[in-house]
Amino acid sequence: MTRPKRPHRLIHRVSGQTYLWLAMVIFAASGAVTRKLTEIGAEHFIGNRNPISLCNVLFVGNLCALILLILIYGRQWNKATLKQFSRTDWVSLTAVAILSGALAPGLIFQALALTGVNNVILVGRLEPPLTLALSVWLLRERVNIWEFIGAIAAFIGVILTIILQPPTDAMMNMGGFGLGIGELLAAVGSVAIAASTILGKKYLSQIPLGIYSIFRTALGTVIFFFIALVLYGSDHFADVLSPFLWQWMFLYGGLIVVLGQSFWIKGLKTATVSMASLVSSFSPIAGILAAYLILGEAPTLPQYIGGSVILVGIFLSQLGTWHKITNRVASEKVNSTPAKQQVETGMGFKGI
Repeated sequence: MTRPKRPHRLIHRVSGQTYLWLAMVIFAASGAVTRKLTEIGAEHFIGNRNPISLCNVLFVGNLCALILLILIYGRQWNKATLKQFSRTDWVSLTAVAILSGALAPGLIFQALALTGVNNVILVGRLEPPLTLALSVWLLRERVNIWEFIGAIAAFIGVILTIILQPPTDAMMNMGGFGLGIGELLAAVGSVAIAASTILGKKYLSQIPLGIYSIFRTALGTVIFFFIALVLYGSDHFADVLSPFLWQWMFLYGGLIVVLGQSFWIKGLKTATVSMASLVSSFSPIAGILAAYLILGEAPTLPQYIGGSVILVGIFLSQLGTWHKITNRVASEKVNSTPAKQQVETGMGFKGI
């Protein structure tokens, strides 16, 4: 019968959303945690160098995460499983690894070095509306009017956060507005994350979590390492073997990279892109709260203005999600009417 299966589907759907929420909280706090780690490193200089530099956090943090991922998921890497992957699977895995494992983290970490954590958090909200737009275009997901208006409002909130920033020496004046390089880097990083989310949802839904995570982390780490060598030189990684660095990076890699990434990928396998976009839209609240509690970084007036508009967008998107759920429930009730049951009985079978 169809009715007994409904609780299972409901639990499965809620479980996916729960994973997304857990991942969102972890990712939202990652910027503040990263900045705090660099401050701890600044109190323990080796020579005249900070052993917990942003590049070392990304490189060594990913190495620690890779070690943990191999210990957890290493058994999934076997010939029988790998032979099932097509060329498209490997190309998609590579693209996602470059976008979300190397490009986006590198840009966001550099943005953290140039602007405040709250700015990076708010500008990063470009990602949900971009992801939603790409899901409609490429995945043919349906979006109602409230979700559309909410995405536009969130986008406007991000733009306000950027253009209302007062110009500083680290900013470029464009068209009379103070536009920081850090904000630009955060915006480009958001585009990379949105693209990787769509690629993962479209082509990698059937890839085992362990293979996805290990490949993404390994390739992303290698690519970032060589890019950093070209941009900054080998001296930039002079303290990469510091025990002080590694003890903090195992904590960072296990919590932020392994748990956060695993929760997000697992949730994305069972939830829709629109749901993932909605959940990630709440990260400004969690991120700004984390920045205040961990760093004591209070929001500025432009951040309050932009953040308020973003919250309006989140609320409108939530209305759209509630509307979808209501329609789905109504549809299920229609599909389980006595008339349908009578037709099934007359044909001599019940729906399975």
